[in-house]
Amino acid sequence: MDAFVDLLLQEADLWTLAARRVTPQTIFFGGGTPSLLPIESMHRLIDGLQNRFDLTAIEEFTIEINPATADLSYLKMLHDLGVNRLSFGAQSFNLEELKTLERHHNPAEVQRSVDLARNAGFTRLNVDLIYAIPGQTMDTWSQSLAAAMALGIDHLSCYGLTYESNTPMTVRKRLGHFVAAEDELELQMFAQARHTLAAAGIDWYEISNYARLGQECRHNLIYWTGGNYIGLGPSAASHVEGHRFKNRSHLREWEQAVPSGALPVIEHELLSMTQRASERIMLELRLRTGVRFKDLVRYADFDANEVFAETLQRLAHHGLITLSDDGFSLTDRGLNVADGIAAEFATAP
Repeated sequence: MDAFVDLLLQEADLWTLAARRVTPQTIFFGGGTPSLLPIESMHRLIDGLQNRFDLTAIEEFTIEINPATADLSYLKMLHDLGVNRLSFGAQSFNLEELKTLERHHNPAEVQRSVDLARNAGFTRLNVDLIYAIPGQTMDTWSQSLAAAMALGIDHLSCYGLTYESNTPMTVRKRLGHFVAAEDELELQMFAQARHTLAAAGIDWYEISNYARLGQECRHNLIYWTGGNYIGLGPSAASHVEGHRFKNRSHLREWEQAVPSGALPVIEHELLSMTQRASERIMLELRLRTGVRFKDLVRYADFDANEVFAETLQRLAHHGLITLSDDGFSLTDRGLNVADGIAAEFATAP
């Protein structure tokens, strides 16, 4: 793990050479279990980033925490170093569903972790939940939602279970160890989350994310509005002014590439202004606020109301989007087929 931290900081050095001055607004440690890093290694990593980047403008610094391993001294160290938001991977409050997901914590540990976080000084907390788990019912999903709301947090992320290639879950599904949830049940669970959380004052602001007003995840909003971001580590993605990068995903290949003195990038693409506009439409469609025509004009000098006129009228006619002179957003019906609607804007006519 110490060697991994060394390489992360070396990769950060490469960005400081390429970009000269990096002044991020947000930081997010995720895509795995960052809290597995020993306290000394985590301290060294955060110190190293502070020495390499200008962090004076940081508004939000999130770290994902495994509920099974949360520790008060660890959380206090994070808080003292400037971390101001924690995300807990609860996934479910049903023990059998956690076993299906191969998650090794007890539901009671989520409450314990949230209590520890508050004792450490954290006020901004998120809990992740998963629905459409094999064997999950509407009753057990409702119980998980109720248990999450009982924590008194201001942000929840609710994701439908996806089967990524070459993962244990996908292999077990292929071998017939379980049957995936029906699409209709998944849509019912998706709707249940929206309605239940909204009744508690926690509205959706992005298809999979729900928050009280002002508690939205600022880091993810940067992704969804076409902003710039730098990703460090294996498989990390970056976007800087239309340049899109993807790091090597294989750990050993990434480890060998970093010391070479070049960014460990395996894919690099320069998006045209039209591509950037189309991509931003696809991302902003995920937001409750939807797509604003004037923002696209400022961002990429792109008049979506004119370029996609036929598509917009057709989607509005079928009740999938709400269309106005200012922009468009998904209806409740459109939310159920959001990916298909986004694909309509993948390329400009």
